[in-house]
Parts: sequence; C-alpha cells; structure tokens
Amino acid sequence: MQSHHPDVPLPHTRSVVSWNRGRFIGPKPPLKPKQVWAVRLHLQREKRLRDLALFDLAIDSKLRGCDLVRLTIGQLVVNGTTRHRATVIQQKTEQPVQFELTDQTRDSVLAWLELRGGTLGDYVFPSRSRKGQHLSTRQYARLVGEWVEAIGLGRSAYGTHSLRRTKIALIYKRTGNLRAVQILLGHTKLESTVWYLGDDAEDALTLSEATKI
Repeated sequence: MQSHHPDVPLPHTRSVVSWNRGRFIGPKPPLKPKQVWAVRLHLQREKRLRDLALFDLAIDSKLRGCDLVRLTIGQLVVNGTTRHRATVIQQKTEQPVQFELTDQTRDSVLAWLELRGGTLGDYVFPSRSRKGQHLSTRQYARLVGEWVEAIGLGRSAYGTHSLRRTKIALIYKRTGNLRAVQILLGHTKLESTVWYLGDDAEDALTLSEATKI
C-alpha cells in the first residue's frame, strides 16, 4: 500500500478557500460628488496639474482607462483653446463616442497643457519613462489608488472604473434614461450598461423592459 506523506492533506480533509476571498467583487462604486471635490481640492493643494487634468477628464469623458491615456492634444484642443466636446474611437469596440468637457475640466486641461507643451499629435499624458509613449493604464490605476486613499477611501474598493461610472451614476439617478447612459458610455450591449449602474441594476432592467426601440 502506498504511504501518505504527513505534510499533504487528504482530499476529504483539505480546506477549501474561495478564489475571491478577501477581494472586492462586482462593479467598483462611483465617487459621490463630495468625494469628487475632495480629490480635486487635494490635487489643487498639491499643485499636481497633470493629475488634476487627468482626474477631471476621467470624470467628464467616462472613458475606459485605455482610451483615456491615449488622448492626444489635438483631440482636446482647437485654435489654442480647449474644446467643449470631443470624440474618440474606442479601442475595445472600435466605435466613436463623444463626450463634453465642463468648464472645470477645460480649465484644468489647459493649465496642464500650458505646462506640458507639445504638438497636436502628442499625447496629453506622456509617459515619464518611455519617450514618445503615453501614460500606461497601470500607472493610471496606481494614481487613482493614490487619489482615493488621500481622501480616506480604500484602494481595494475603488478603481479606474469608479471614475468612469461617477457621472453616469448621477445622470441615471437624475433622469432614469438608460439609453442616454448607454450612448454616453459607448456600450454596444445594454447588459454592459446595466452592470455599470451597479445598485440601480434592477431599476435599469425594469426600465429597459418597458422601453421599446
């Protein structure tokens, strides 16, 4: 008979630990308006012009991180001033999506670009370690972690998708317009939009079922 090594637990005695134990599952929660302003005030106090522009653009554009970091100066600026609206082709869907730039964002982007310099074809947020490349999505995620932590929120609970969802969650709560939210996010599938609404998913599904297109 084959002996059993004492350090190897028997199949029926082996403890089972879920793969997602201790991890936050589901859509990351959006920031509340007071938290958005808390991050802005923190970045303004620290005089972090690039980070403020990146944060404001993330909130307004509602773009995925991969699209946000790839923005070029020419997509945001025309005739020496910041655009009121911009359009990008999404990397994931290859479909165009349009977004607005509020006065707060236009001011912070312009302040950063005046310091940054560059040409219309250059990335708005260049990499500091890779010449000619843009800020990486990993670096962007790390920055988001720093921002939320600076205002007392947990890194594990919030992420880049929190910023993508922030304005969307507010728009949906105010209007209940699921189709508008889908357009703003550039989603091809309504299910993706419902997922992004998080706690409002059931309301969104009910509204969707009653909406004939």
